[in-house]
Amino acid sequence: MGLPVQDPDRHAERIMVMVQNGVHEQGNEAITRSWSRCLNEYRLHPDRPRKPAIIERAALENRCERKADVIDCARYEMTTLYQQLADAESAVVLTDTDGVIIHMVSSPAFAAEVAPLGLRTGGMWSEAEAGTNGMGTCIAAAAPVAIRREDHFFTQFSQLTCSAVPVYDPSGEIAAVLDVSSRSGQMQQHLLVLLGMTARMIENRLIDQRFRNAHPLHFHSRPEFVYTLHEGKLAVGDDGYIVAANRSALFQLGLQSMDEIRSRRLEDLFQTSLEDMLQRSMSSSFHPVVTYRANAALRFFAVARRPASSATASVHPMSVAAMAGGAGAGHVALVSKGLGRPAPARPAAHSNATFKDARLIAHLETARRVIARQTPVLLWGETGSGKEVFARATHDASPHADGAFVAVNCASLPETLIESELFGYRAGAFTGAQRTGRRGKILQADGGTLFLDEIADMPLDLQARLLRVLDERQVTPLGTEDTHPVDFQLISGSHQNLPALVREGRFREDLYYRLAGIELELPSLRERTDKRELIHDVLKTEAGAAGSLSADAERLLLDYPWPGNIRQLRHVLRSAAALADGAVITREHLPALILHPARLQQTPAPVAGTADAVGATPEEDSAPPVKLNPIQANERQVLLQMLEQHRWNVSNVAKALDVSRNTLYRKLHRLHIEVSHPE
Repeated sequence: MGLPVQDPDRHAERIMVMVQNGVHEQGNEAITRSWSRCLNEYRLHPDRPRKPAIIERAALENRCERKADVIDCARYEMTTLYQQLADAESAVVLTDTDGVIIHMVSSPAFAAEVAPLGLRTGGMWSEAEAGTNGMGTCIAAAAPVAIRREDHFFTQFSQLTCSAVPVYDPSGEIAAVLDVSSRSGQMQQHLLVLLGMTARMIENRLIDQRFRNAHPLHFHSRPEFVYTLHEGKLAVGDDGYIVAANRSALFQLGLQSMDEIRSRRLEDLFQTSLEDMLQRSMSSSFHPVVTYRANAALRFFAVARRPASSATASVHPMSVAAMAGGAGAGHVALVSKGLGRPAPARPAAHSNATFKDARLIAHLETARRVIARQTPVLLWGETGSGKEVFARATHDASPHADGAFVAVNCASLPETLIESELFGYRAGAFTGAQRTGRRGKILQADGGTLFLDEIADMPLDLQARLLRVLDERQVTPLGTEDTHPVDFQLISGSHQNLPALVREGRFREDLYYRLAGIELELPSLRERTDKRELIHDVLKTEAGAAGSLSADAERLLLDYPWPGNIRQLRHVLRSAAALADGAVITREHLPALILHPARLQQTPAPVAGTADAVGATPEEDSAPPVKLNPIQANERQVLLQMLEQHRWNVSNVAKALDVSRNTLYRKLHRLHIEVSHPE
């Protein structure tokens, strides 16, 4: 059932009067300027609606061909945004720069209802054709716009609300417009931020796709934002010259356009060379390393990789960034036999770090042996103890090492997305789905290793589907009855006590026994015998070759219980290196360990396999310390985006949201976003 359309006569009169008198409603100047263009430039009349313009199929195919890479980069992000909105009466729309719809994601029912309005692929939504509307007005204004129902120039569109943002190509030109058109009238400020985030993801994908032969460099002034949509991203040629940059990179570097960066070398921007950054990034297992702005004291954290077209670039940055083990626990190998004590384990595949702890070396040898016989491995370990790093090391030393290592964190995905993420979906499962469908993580792991971290957070109904896949060794994507055989090694991880969850009815007993072919408990940082080497490895990553510890600082680090494990260690050393500013790190540079030793040391050491294992604090990781529902997760991302835009000035964000600072502080606290306390 559609919403009532505005009275045509009153709507037209309002537009004519406001334009003729030059009146602007407060905060509505962009709308009245658009109305003026429609009346004076395009010679449109609000009381004379036009038949929706649809271009011919051949012309549409030609436009889609010209924008093929943009559409390809946008498909998945548009589908994800549509699923996040959870609004059956909405459509996520992509237009070219002429306002022609070239891709759309919606429910079949809503798509059929709005097709007569021209809201369909091939529909022309420039201002000259459709008057004031989200897509066309965004193009005309070259800026994000929100069009309420009564803001549309033509009455026939007043049943819709539209929010739209431009999508820029690597040259800094507008390549497309991303829009959400809805009949339910969702909060438009919220929508604009979500759209902006989605546009930035598309832009980053476009850089990757157009510059596959360049070296990607990720950076940010806050290390937790590297490998997120907030990061600055550069594409660097073999000669060290910058060939592309995203908008966040320009903003952080204080530049206005691509013209200011295109002729520069990496050394002109940072106090480092491309080869130095590549070497340091590999040594740190692709965790961010410290660098400084050229000719300035501004500090950044950066990671560089080999080109995507290179055969050596086989590790996806997002999966590496998620490795809790960090710099000292990335690349592991087999035990050297015939020696009196275990030698450092150093496998022959993709990672770089070394395990020198005897228990970890023995566990790796055990895991290598059992997984070679198709026996599943279940890893227990506190949050931050390096379960994914260990899982990758097991994969690297396994018969499936040439296959993909696919990691899925079941705790980080909303329940509504886990199913499609794991199992994939068929082509046409919903309007706007990829034409070839989407391969799920299980199919991606075929021939390789599937690592399911935080398996305890998988919903019960999906546990049943996973068990069926493990038993039958075949997977059925959503929306189809077709089955695909799969062959993969399975490694699972958890910090919770699965047998206890089984007794409480929160985890399937049959799945638990299917996962636990062998159970290995990974030692916490405070239990590791290679703690000293690990501390120095992490310090080298965070501070470079200049980083060094005084004897009393090293003793404090060795004696500390580390409830947050390697993730917490990384955060502490990163802060200490900043405070020391190139000097030797002393106890005074470790205030968190000095000010709160009793409280933290008296905290019972979390036992692997219990639900009380302590994770990273909000300062140590950009993810929230507790699981949020999808709406809260979206709201948290929106607030992080706004804080980033306003350089973490809470007063300015409160003004932008039209709320008091105390209200905003309460909201930030509720969503586990750490900022300085109010004055």
